[in-house]
Formats: sequence, C-alpha cells, structure tokens
Amino acid sequence: MILALAGGVGGARLAVGLAQQLSARELAVVVNTGDDFEHLGLAICPDIDTVVYTLAGVHNAATGWGRGDETWSFMQTLRALGGEAWFQLGDRDLAMHVLRTQALRSGIALSEVTNALARRLGVRHRVIPMSDTPVRTRVRTVEGEVAFQDYFVRLRCRPRVQGFRFAGAARARVPPALAELLASRSVDAVVI
Repeated sequence: MILALAGGVGGARLAVGLAQQLSARELAVVVNTGDDFEHLGLAICPDIDTVVYTLAGVHNAATGWGRGDETWSFMQTLRALGGEAWFQLGDRDLAMHVLRTQALRSGIALSEVTNALARRLGVRHRVIPMSDTPVRTRVRTVEGEVAFQDYFVRLRCRPRVQGFRFAGAARARVPPALAELLASRSVDAVVI
C-alpha cells in the first residue's frame, strides 16, 4: 500500500500519476485540509475537491482546479446582487459544496462525506482528508491575520507574510480510515 500526501493542483497530479499505476487496493491519497474555509455559509475544501475532480477526470485541465465542464450562472447572479464574489464557485462545483455542508451539519464526518462524493464521481481510489476536524491555515500579514484562501485568492498574495498559524491542529482528529491504514502496517511507502 502506498500512502500519498496531496494538496492542491500538484498533489492532484501526483495522485493521478500514482492511480494510473496502482490499483485501488494499492493506493490511498491523504489530502490537505489546511486550505478549507467557510464561504457564503458553505464548507469549501479546495484541495479535496481538486484531488477528487482530477481523479474523476472532470477537472479543468487549463486551470488545474474546478471542473472542466463548468458554467458560471451562480457567480454572475451573485455579482449582480452585490455578493462576495472573489472566490469562484461554478454551478456544478456548487453542488459539491452544498452537499458537503449539508452532510457536515447533520453530523457526518468529513472523511465519510469525501468518500461518498468521490465514489459518486467514479473515483476508485481512497481519498481521505488529513483530519476530520477543522485545521485551518491562518496567514499573519502586515495587515493582520487572514484565512489562507483570503490571502491566496482574494488578496492575491500581496500583503507581506509575517508567519503562519494552524488553527485547530492541537485538536485534529485523524479519520478512522487513515488510523486503520497506519495501524495495519500495510503501508509500504509514504509519497509526498
């Protein structure tokens, strides 16, 4: 068993390369949740979605993130109504966020939600969040502390960085599927 640690576009590409060579029994992908945040009341998991969409073959190959068959009616309407539109949520992508948020609010763990959504998109390999509880990357800038996606997308990496904080790291809960893998001694290698 190979355990791949993945985050974002590069991690998604790594996961696809490994998935092309390894069966679902031979590969599990553990995905960063440090970029996760709440936006417009929705639980957004950018790295998980990028890995899932890429493994499912529905990603946007030009950008590396989002879906390739995306439409933008929601964003156009949100902008027209004066809503906060700095983070792009495509119409098909929005369905993922709504279903995830609904499941999380009903008490279902992030790892279970991720597994269910990945399976529905046809992903055969296991995609496991690094934590079932929120661990958020906070960026300390000269202008104050912001969530990673605020810094990366909304602020376009402009304010000078003074440091980082990982909110929730001390309380992080390893998903059962990952704990079982690690306890089983079946992991032959960890790929970063």
